[in-house]
Amino acid sequence: MSLFEKRQAIRHLLDEQMIVDGLATFFAFHYDESKTTIVTMPEATVSADGYVAFSRTGMDLFRPFVTMRLPMHNHELAAQLVYSAIPEGTAVIMNIPTHHFPLIQAFFDIQTEERLKLYVLSEERPEPIINVLVTEDKHPNGYPRFLIRANDDPSRPVGAAAGLNWLGPKFAEIAVNTNPSYRRRGWGKSVVSSMVQYVLRNGREPIYAVSDQNSASIQLAESVGFVDSGVQQYLLQATLRPNPLG
Repeated sequence: MSLFEKRQAIRHLLDEQMIVDGLATFFAFHYDESKTTIVTMPEATVSADGYVAFSRTGMDLFRPFVTMRLPMHNHELAAQLVYSAIPEGTAVIMNIPTHHFPLIQAFFDIQTEERLKLYVLSEERPEPIINVLVTEDKHPNGYPRFLIRANDDPSRPVGAAAGLNWLGPKFAEIAVNTNPSYRRRGWGKSVVSSMVQYVLRNGREPIYAVSDQNSASIQLAESVGFVDSGVQQYLLQATLRPNPLG
């Protein structure tokens, strides 16, 4: 089957209008075809029960970024899909819904795990934060980013920057980084607010994904008008162990 046919076969497994599927739909349906591989279960079918998608991103040169939807009604079929898609001993970076986690624990040795909370804008859309220090340029991933440099000097380090992890038809995920030397100046809030306005102008809904342990980032998100959607996911670094079902 072609990649197009596989994408059609898994469309019923994902809802592009739902935040819980936002990242998965981007990588399954909209990511660069030349950097995408999808394995379906069953193969060569017009309506798959599950899939595993591999995306070659700039996140890691050696480990693919993996998203998936497993047939949770049948653990043996889920194992068959995982082990037909991924060679034993392969190291991956993986984003999964929380209900997949027990099965993933059975199949993978997990080196790092982050439980991510997904934040969305409140219904009362925030007023933009105007900061003349904010400038716009382009991130290496091709998306725009908004940043503030120390003393507004191009030769100085970036104090704070907000960019996009991915941009889909419905949602866009915002990422922010603040240099520790320039914290507590409101720069993180300023660049995130600028990115929020960019996303809204372009007809998308911004998502802010943050570890449930990162209280400072959660506070920043809430300060610019984000609220907890109640949706959580896992971001894992893991290696596939030998098949427990033989």
